[in-house]
Amino acid sequence: MSFTKVIGQAAVKHSLVELVQQNRLSHALLFLGQEGSGALPLALAFAQYVVCEKVNGKGAAAAVQAGPSLFGEEPAAAGARPVEAGAAAMMDACGVCPSCVKASQMIHPDVHYSYPVIPRKPGDKPVSTDYSSEWREFMGQYPYGNAYDWLQFIGAENKQGNITANECNDIIHKLNLKSFESGYKILIMWMPEYLGNEGNKLLKLIEEPPADTLFILVAETEALVLQTILSRTQLVKVPLPDTKDIEGALVAKAGLGAEQARQIAVLCEGNYHEALQLIRHADDDWQGVLREWLNAILKNGPIAQVKWIDEISKSGREKQKQFLRYFNHLLEQAIRLRYIDAALLPVPEAEKDIALRLNKIADVGQQKAIIEELDRAAYYIERNAHAKMLFHALTIKLLHILAERKTVVLN
Repeated sequence: MSFTKVIGQAAVKHSLVELVQQNRLSHALLFLGQEGSGALPLALAFAQYVVCEKVNGKGAAAAVQAGPSLFGEEPAAAGARPVEAGAAAMMDACGVCPSCVKASQMIHPDVHYSYPVIPRKPGDKPVSTDYSSEWREFMGQYPYGNAYDWLQFIGAENKQGNITANECNDIIHKLNLKSFESGYKILIMWMPEYLGNEGNKLLKLIEEPPADTLFILVAETEALVLQTILSRTQLVKVPLPDTKDIEGALVAKAGLGAEQARQIAVLCEGNYHEALQLIRHADDDWQGVLREWLNAILKNGPIAQVKWIDEISKSGREKQKQFLRYFNHLLEQAIRLRYIDAALLPVPEAEKDIALRLNKIADVGQQKAIIEELDRAAYYIERNAHAKMLFHALTIKLLHILAERKTVVLN
């Protein structure tokens, strides 16, 4: 993957290129970015940049040292430069040299990958290489996917993914081998949050790595990474892309119209993974579902509430999270409408209408309390909470929060 395929992140790309060009590259980097920021695609693109033969001059340098060819070609002159003129200013991998081709296909022998995996059957001790073909397929289809997407892709269902002690031993073995083609041996570890205390096996390797070894850790939550590993890495913060970058990507990559791309870019708030989920569920009537829920809470009573809970609990976890995030988005728009002219708020009219009605049934304090409950519910859904129990509890909490102003109904 090249930098050009990573959405936005111009400043981070420039900083990474400078690390290589100015020979300031640390042996261990931690790419820290929220879901949908593109931290993993950025790490893949950086690894390809590092191994690119036109960037590091390896191909030309090898020709200088190789002597006469067996097939009659003359070696390069002794004074020839090992790197193309202007290569020092290259801001991206060339994409055409053999190393770039292999790296883009994720088959470069010096670029290794580590990620959460599950045992295929009881008693298995899996390592990442057992899932290498699935990994390449997943990254080809969902480069902005999250850990849940990956684990479902390999059939985890409700199993917990892990980066195990066996995986750590495999990493130590691979990185102590001599590099095959590149000047660097590179390990990209995605989601080091899944490392338990067995991750301490890697401390000596990270602290005193073999020559020309590069660790790239890609994490979403800094607090969940082992502190002993965190302290040994150079932090690279990856912010969420700008709304304009998301909008452009949705037009160019997803084939959306400009207006629809703008609306989704605003709604996803920089999370490109969320933007793709919104496209996938574009036909879902979240507004209708929300109206039915609020009317059941404020007007129709327990029977309607139980019916609504039964229906929402039958939908998948992704749909449930999408609905909660959509409700959160409307509440945030409702708060904005208290201070901004409705004509200046760039959201569809139907959303403005619901947001204005939400302002009638809840004040700012109540809306903030609901947002906190929705965030908490989404957190538990991601961790396999029982959907029916969760939405029962959430319905009761919203009823108590809205109790003081429950006379207004959404029609």
